[in-house]
Amino acid sequence: MDIPAHIFREYDIRGLAEEELTTKNVRAIGHAFGTILKENGVKLTTVGGDVRASSPRIMADIAWGLNAAGLDVIDLGTVMTPTFYFSLYSEGVGGGVMVTGSHNPKEFNGLKLALGKATLYGEEIQAVLSLIRKNAFHTAERPGGLGHRDMKPAYLDMLGERLALGPRRLKVVADAGNGTASLFIEPFLRRLGVDYTLLFATPDGRFPNHHPDPVKRENLVDLIRTVRETGADLGFGFDGDADRLGVVDEKGEVIWGDILMALYWQEILPKHPGAEAIVEVKSSQALVDEIKRLGGKPVFWKAGHSLIKAKMRELNALFAGEVSGHMFFADEFYGFDDAFYAAGRLLRILSHTDKKLSELMADIPLYPSTAE
Repeated sequence: MDIPAHIFREYDIRGLAEEELTTKNVRAIGHAFGTILKENGVKLTTVGGDVRASSPRIMADIAWGLNAAGLDVIDLGTVMTPTFYFSLYSEGVGGGVMVTGSHNPKEFNGLKLALGKATLYGEEIQAVLSLIRKNAFHTAERPGGLGHRDMKPAYLDMLGERLALGPRRLKVVADAGNGTASLFIEPFLRRLGVDYTLLFATPDGRFPNHHPDPVKRENLVDLIRTVRETGADLGFGFDGDADRLGVVDEKGEVIWGDILMALYWQEILPKHPGAEAIVEVKSSQALVDEIKRLGGKPVFWKAGHSLIKAKMRELNALFAGEVSGHMFFADEFYGFDDAFYAAGRLLRILSHTDKKLSELMADIPLYPSTAE
């Protein structure tokens, strides 16, 4: 079968939704990945999708392919990527697929493939392409079935149980960017007991207000302005599928991912002295210095969410992150990247101190650095 090889990337499959992720191609990807899952003894999978217009069709095509290989599928509907990741732990499944274009332009979409609780990367993704080219599918005599599950209540309950805030009541601005976070952000913040102002919290896969990428300063203009106007303690920005977090302090200053990691390490390392701390190579020296000051052992590693999660499992690491805003907590969480949980951890830190966020960051050295 002729399928564009360039859409099979290092840690996901991504391309133009209507030209490259066609029904024929996506069904083949689902069938091939289903074959791999079947060979690994998997019987049940979950499939979720983001708010893009193409996601429901691509989800249906992926489910068709997985069913063709004999796998049963639980359709999660429109969910954040972290909610899909949570389903790998809560639903007794052996893998699944998240349909999301993440922070890419609206005409794109993509597939994150999970076997067990880990997302595929590198040669594992190339193996899916190889099966398609060889037409080496497992086709079941009896296709699998399709069910449905609303994960939102269980996911929000899980976060609420893990994120008890301190006595200080905080004021927050949250920019959902018209992405999938729009469906979850209000009940999440309400449950945490903070005062909040929401921006662009209507799901719209056309992203009419700004591109859902909180690493780019031009996408944080409205968040910065609203934090300053409302006198909020901080502001959060989320990418399209809510696995990456952007943060601004009470002055409207952007806190980039490596500096944010340093703040999280200030909470984690005193509880786990001498722990290995993975440092993504795009991080500044400030993160390295702070880890050493706190008694941690820096371990440099490659960028990429799947690559970092794999390294975390290898080292049994407590926490890691990326400059791009992916944060992976394994000290009190599952180890997958969840922008809501990361936001909650920052709120928890701030709710136990009278200091402003800018004051907490003031002790972390600041070095010149280029944008991500």
